[in-house]
Amino acid sequence: MLRRILLLNALPPALLAASLLYLDQYQNGLMAAEVEALRTQARIYAAGISEAAVRIENDRASLVPELARPLLRRLVEPSPNTQGKLFDNTGLLVADSRVREGSGGAIVSEPLPPPEPRGALSATVSGIYDRLLVLLPRGFLGQQGRPDVVVDLNPNAPSFDWQPDLGPERREELRIALEGGVTPYIRRTSDGRLLVSVAEPARRGAQSIGIVLLTREAREVDQRLIEIRTSVLTLFAIALVLTVALSFFLARTIATPMLELARAAVRMREGEGRANSVPSGLVARDDEIGVLARDLQNSASALWGRIDANERFAADVAHELRNPLTSVRSAIETLRRIENPDQQKRLLAIIAEDAVRMDRLIADISDSSRVDAELSRIISQPVDIAPILSALAELHNATRKSDTDPVVELEAPEDGLVVRGVEGRVVQVFRNLLGNALSFSPENGKVTVRGRPTGAVVEVTVEDEGPGIPDHKLESIFERFYSERPTGERFGQHSGLGLSISRQIVEGLRGRISAENRRDADGKVMGARFVVRLPAA
Repeated sequence: MLRRILLLNALPPALLAASLLYLDQYQNGLMAAEVEALRTQARIYAAGISEAAVRIENDRASLVPELARPLLRRLVEPSPNTQGKLFDNTGLLVADSRVREGSGGAIVSEPLPPPEPRGALSATVSGIYDRLLVLLPRGFLGQQGRPDVVVDLNPNAPSFDWQPDLGPERREELRIALEGGVTPYIRRTSDGRLLVSVAEPARRGAQSIGIVLLTREAREVDQRLIEIRTSVLTLFAIALVLTVALSFFLARTIATPMLELARAAVRMREGEGRANSVPSGLVARDDEIGVLARDLQNSASALWGRIDANERFAADVAHELRNPLTSVRSAIETLRRIENPDQQKRLLAIIAEDAVRMDRLIADISDSSRVDAELSRIISQPVDIAPILSALAELHNATRKSDTDPVVELEAPEDGLVVRGVEGRVVQVFRNLLGNALSFSPENGKVTVRGRPTGAVVEVTVEDEGPGIPDHKLESIFERFYSERPTGERFGQHSGLGLSISRQIVEGLRGRISAENRRDADGKVMGARFVVRLPAA
């Protein structure tokens, strides 16, 4: 995680630094300005020499070397980093600003000033920059491994291998130079000098009398570039330090908490930390890590709650099955000892009833254990509960065994009761509620079913006219194997799982189910009311 954070955070400044270090456009602009300035200077020198260092004979002008040499030196003298050469029409060198006549007639050559010494920081930056250029596509100034490179700043000008030193043997280059078509020549020497050379013809009227060649060391270009590179690399170093620091900070605030959450998950899997499995510091955070920590803690609590519920369920199942089995066992043992046919028939009837009771109990237990798993696999779909309620009401009213049995009345719109759920399970909820209400209703009683949409929820109530529910049992009735039997009903007709299964289904569909008592104006209990709220589709 830390390596990925470092890589992602360092990549943008690295790309920025690489793009800024590649300064071809800026270098080309500086060199273009340098060439134009040097070319203008060469034209001025050529014009001055063509006026002051020529001899006119028979309307033809020719150079006077004795006049041209001191004049060229005087012209170039204000520019210490510039060397000027003057060639005649045949390509012979006439004058050189760096060559003068010394004492005793000796010829003295003055080299260009040595390169200015670089500071330690500039040398370091240049070294880093030169190494980076090996990895980057390079422009004409980066080709330090090839000192003899002609740079064509004018795409329409002819390109040829022209050298600064002209001679009679280079007739084609000489002709081009006399016509003013020479391409500027830029090179970097082995000692790191950046040299720019231009040639301009010296004309007297329409007649060419020679060629002025100027070579200047472009120190300002290198200085500006090194300043920019120094600034870029310094900013990059600062950005890199900040990036590394921020990466470690992000690692401490993201990666480390994630590892702590992973360790907490391992402890949960191994059964450790039943309560407060996740460190409290992570749970108290207000960011996404805190949300994840709280969700993990809630999931762990829900998981432990589910485990505890399963343990209680297993104990309750064993207890509920033990009662009919004990009854069957006692009846069988008694049956072996008696010979009275009537008593034998009565014992066999008890055994049959207990067998039916165990079958009903096992079916309900199986159904209860499948509810959660089934709801977690099935995707909720829109279900219209209006026809479901109507069908259940009509089915009961059409199959009443006697006229004194309770009736079911439905008060619900024909449409608009569409919820998100699983149709089969929704039917089971309302069938359980109706069966529960009918079992507690007196003779000639009435069970009323009402449905209505209330915003984002569809509410369905099932009301009966029975004895109601003890106030302290309004929640207990939804527990497994709880059964509040109607007066006169035979034992074993209810498993005590119907309401528990109904709550499992409703809550699995992200709804709510509750129970309350119906009371009159005097506060007398008139029956029970079950309220189911399911999310509308």
